[in-house]
Amino acid sequence: MLNYFLRRLARAVVTIIGISILVFIAARLSGDPTLHMLPEDASAADIAALRAELGLDQAYWIQYLRYAMHALQGDFGTSLRYGEPALPLVLQVVPATLQLALSAFVLAKVAGIALGVIAALNRGTWVDRGLRGGAILADSAPPFWIGMMLILFFSIQLQWLPSSGRLSLESMILPMLAIAIGSIATTLRLTRSSMLETLSADYVKFLRSRGIPRRTIIWKHALRNAAIPVVALLGIQLGYLLAGTVIIETVFNWPGVGRLMVEALASRDFPVIQAGALFVSVVTVLLNLAVDMLFGVIDPRIRYE
Repeated sequence: MLNYFLRRLARAVVTIIGISILVFIAARLSGDPTLHMLPEDASAADIAALRAELGLDQAYWIQYLRYAMHALQGDFGTSLRYGEPALPLVLQVVPATLQLALSAFVLAKVAGIALGVIAALNRGTWVDRGLRGGAILADSAPPFWIGMMLILFFSIQLQWLPSSGRLSLESMILPMLAIAIGSIATTLRLTRSSMLETLSADYVKFLRSRGIPRRTIIWKHALRNAAIPVVALLGIQLGYLLAGTVIIETVFNWPGVGRLMVEALASRDFPVIQAGALFVSVVTVLLNLAVDMLFGVIDPRIRYE
């Protein structure tokens, strides 16, 4: 078990390093930040001087090594737009992103598992067909499109809920739904499939033959085994939800990491882009690592070498 954990930890470190390199290169491919920092009539000498001051005139590999060495010490540089350290800027908006992502995650798991069990217990009926059809539609629609449809219906037509900002709990409902709906659909389909397989297992037939009540078999025995593949997906889906907030926060003007990164990308603010992307990546990798450990605890049949 310890060896397995160490291997997974080493793989996580390699993954984070790879992501940091990709983000570093992608940020620089977005354009030259000095063009946004200087007046339009700035001379070539002024641009060259500012590039030298920021270290952008050096080779990419030198810039990356310098960035990596400072990042290991918690220094992600100074924001080119705000003139403040990049990491504190990101950490200031993390609570807003976590509030949105975690609430959407809880909603997706509770609703997805409950609807998946209902679909499995009503296999072949109109309830099952309706839930599966709705899940396919929800899984196919991109979150930003869902977000715009929610704004159009609930904010503009019905005027029930605010369409932007983070002023109250009501303002969280629509962006939370926009992020959660796709995850609900995925969890529903996975739970239904796993539940059907579990209900046809021999040990379930044995429990029925012993006269165990159906409700006890379903909620105490079958759901636990059926939940194993769903639990394995938790880390991936939470990482997906965190990443999904990037677009949704922009659509709903939600003041989180996603909106900050989009604004930083527009102004070529490399330090903020790198700090935000690396923060989301580290959280996602650690969540996957935690889920791997949890997976082994839930399923005692698994043995790690």
